[in-house]
Amino acid sequence: MTSATDTGGLLAPGWTGSPAADATDDRAFLRALLDAEAALTRAQAGLGLAPAEAAAAVTDAADPDRFDVRSLAERARGGGNPVIPLVADLTRAVGEEYGPYVHRGATSQDILDSATVLVAARTLDLLLADLARTERALARLAAEHRDTAMPGRTLTQHAVPTTFGLKAAGWRTLVLDARDRITAVRDALPAQLGGAAGTLAAFGAYGATDPTALPAAYARELGLRAPLLPWHTLRTPVADLAGCLAFTAGALGKIAADVLVLSRTETAEVAEGSGGGSSAMPHKANPVRSTLIAAAARRAPQLAATLYGSLAAEDERPAGAWHAEWEPLRDLLRLTGGAARDAAELTEGLQVRPDAMRAHLGLTHGLIVSERLSAELAPVLGRARAKELLTELAGRTYAEDRGLGELLAEVPELSGLDLGALTDPARYTGSAEALTDRALERR
Repeated sequence: MTSATDTGGLLAPGWTGSPAADATDDRAFLRALLDAEAALTRAQAGLGLAPAEAAAAVTDAADPDRFDVRSLAERARGGGNPVIPLVADLTRAVGEEYGPYVHRGATSQDILDSATVLVAARTLDLLLADLARTERALARLAAEHRDTAMPGRTLTQHAVPTTFGLKAAGWRTLVLDARDRITAVRDALPAQLGGAAGTLAAFGAYGATDPTALPAAYARELGLRAPLLPWHTLRTPVADLAGCLAFTAGALGKIAADVLVLSRTETAEVAEGSGGGSSAMPHKANPVRSTLIAAAARRAPQLAATLYGSLAAEDERPAGAWHAEWEPLRDLLRLTGGAARDAAELTEGLQVRPDAMRAHLGLTHGLIVSERLSAELAPVLGRARAKELLTELAGRTYAEDRGLGELLAEVPELSGLDLGALTDPARYTGSAEALTDRALERR
């Protein structure tokens, strides 16, 4: 019988209902702990260290429905981790004949670390699927809006024109960077097996002629990488998880941050496909997906910091450093998995408004192309005169509410120039289109 202990979803709309939520709940951890115990007995049986019947009995008994999560959680206080009561319950479930082969030679950290890695691997697989959806949506947006000019903004102000295609291509590049980091970490996740102090001594005492062969056999049973050494206090795998997850949350947070500012009422260059409502203002369609992603991006670095802090783990098993990892890592998996789910929905439904972008290119009365005009007018007027003229006209555009192109047309020395082309922001997007094409070549 299973009794969940960690709902937690009421204040966590960012990850509630996501694939990562199910993959990291207490039942998922219970399943992984049982998988780790059963795999250990099978690995020992495969090396002749346990009867095949024992492996079958432990595997059959390792059914999550036969165990009470709440009871395990409450009894975990006695020894500081849930493996100790789980081993007792699993041993009883296996029965007197083969019960002694449960957990044989292992320490609690072997099982809990291996189970945590299993949960992480299963969650990362789901996260990668949502990142793939996001990448495809962004590739489509970048291609569709390759030539859609919009204001480029630096330090909150209009700078020079860019294209929405290049912006979307940049978002996609971050998503692919996240994918590559997660894939590398996922493929390198190792099983944990070392015994009481990382020496494999107990396995030799139980009859293994070469205990060093057992970790690789165990890893094969779990579908994980074989560890070079037991990593009880060598926490590279956890630190790598922290890094790739925090990076992913931040990469998705960049997309969310841009959507949030571009979807402001006074900007409205993009909009979420299905905005959320307000409890007080019926007219609102809030950018909820972006908001939840942004919240995850703000929390992720602090969770990762706790995991990095646990690298400084004393002795052959630390008091507190290992224990400090469990909840932050699960929170980080949930937050990032939820953000990936929301990013897929956000990008697949994102509404782009080229007309608004084009209209905003004219907000500075043409001054958004002043960089270009400085370069184009210098050969005609001389550098000093060109700067002086543009400075003067920049003031007049606002004072007289007239366009820069109109004022330039009144300068006799410029009569031979195609001022319409020179002052058209859509014709000053530099290499944005070529850069977008280049970015979309990446797979």
